[in-house]
Amino acid sequence: MSDRFDFDLLTLGAGSGGVAASRRAAAHGAKVGIVEASRVGGTCVIRGCVPKKLLMYAGQYGDALREAVEYGWVLPEGDLPRFDMGRWAQRKAAEIDRLEGVYRQLLANSGVTLFEGRARVLGPHTVQVGDRTLRARHLLIATGAAPVRDSVEGIAACPTSDDLLDLKALPADATVLGAGYIALEFASMLARLGVAVRLVYRADLPLRGFDDDVRRRLAAALDQTGIELVSGQGVKAVRGGPGRWEVVLADGRRLQASFVLNATGRRPNTAGLGLDTLGIALGDNAAVPVNEQLQTVAEGVHAIGDVTDRLNLTPVAIAQGRALADALFGPAHRMPDLRQVATAVFTLPPVGTIGLTEDEMQQRREPYRVFEADFRPMRQAFFGGTERCYMKLLVDDTTDRVMGLHMLGADAPEIVQSLAVALTCGATKAQFDQTLAVHPTAAEEFVLMREPARVVRSFS
Repeated sequence: MSDRFDFDLLTLGAGSGGVAASRRAAAHGAKVGIVEASRVGGTCVIRGCVPKKLLMYAGQYGDALREAVEYGWVLPEGDLPRFDMGRWAQRKAAEIDRLEGVYRQLLANSGVTLFEGRARVLGPHTVQVGDRTLRARHLLIATGAAPVRDSVEGIAACPTSDDLLDLKALPADATVLGAGYIALEFASMLARLGVAVRLVYRADLPLRGFDDDVRRRLAAALDQTGIELVSGQGVKAVRGGPGRWEVVLADGRRLQASFVLNATGRRPNTAGLGLDTLGIALGDNAAVPVNEQLQTVAEGVHAIGDVTDRLNLTPVAIAQGRALADALFGPAHRMPDLRQVATAVFTLPPVGTIGLTEDEMQQRREPYRVFEADFRPMRQAFFGGTERCYMKLLVDDTTDRVMGLHMLGADAPEIVQSLAVALTCGATKAQFDQTLAVHPTAAEEFVLMREPARVVRSFS
């Protein structure tokens, strides 16, 4: 490292991607610093994936308690145990503190220097953190994203998922604005925990970008849990305050709510970062534009993860961070292939998916086969439960390669994660057929679907 620089790499943002990149660079022998304005661990660990899934588990335990009676368990007389949000929040806070400590220790053990404070780029290779000025050969922007607070008049005052996860008591009712991952997950969990939930969104179906057959069935599943779906409606304004909110819809209707969750989207954390001093013009939604090698237009400046607004998933940010560190300081590297990435939506029931949707198969204008299974799992059928499971395979009719795999139902994220290996390796439908089933499981249906539900060879 030249005497001109304090660090070989200075990372802005100590979330999952930034920490992964910094540790990998340090392992290659680089001198690395990392800057964090909030808590170490970033959105996923502190206020996203981890606490969200802990809340999902809470909802699942409620389901299990209700189902236990049908399986022969005799519970104490009276009502089922009551969910205590305050108790959950206390345990959640302790677990997040523990995980943050783990991340801090990982950085320290890797030899990465942590600077706590807000970073501002002053110019090429130069960053100010508090009263310190740091110079680095390479800068990595890994500042992530945050909830959008200006999408609707008055929405800035509304709680976001960050706030919801810190509640000590649940509201009696909640109106959730949005229909993406965050909106659907929290609407689902709140409903399972006893909150009367209303979901308001502009499209006909929730979860834009997913396969339409999954979207339709998920909407039906949410409706079945008692969530009121207000579809095809934009929101004109939100008024009021804690405990007494009013949501004004585009058609003039006024909805009253004791709690309103702003889940209308997220925006890259680039405001006030000073990237203009490097000649970086922000793209749509304030994202940092990068090329396939994760380089910006400024020499020595790179960006990964949600701040680039490409594919906003924690594993993507981690893979990008490690690949970039290898490219800058290692003997070899390979950038992650983002054409086929598995993802999950932790609703109850959850969604798991990888590969193309049927709309995307249509756009290819190549013949394809559709295989489907729609059934009540054994666990539900035993006591007359109504929750269903849906599975779908999309197969190229010429090559027999499985191009898309989609599931809605219990354990969908776990099942799809395993099958993602097969799709990444280019598995064919014949190879799925040759795989013996594990019985009795829900997952076995993916290797038992023999006859296509339909074959598509013409396109309008």
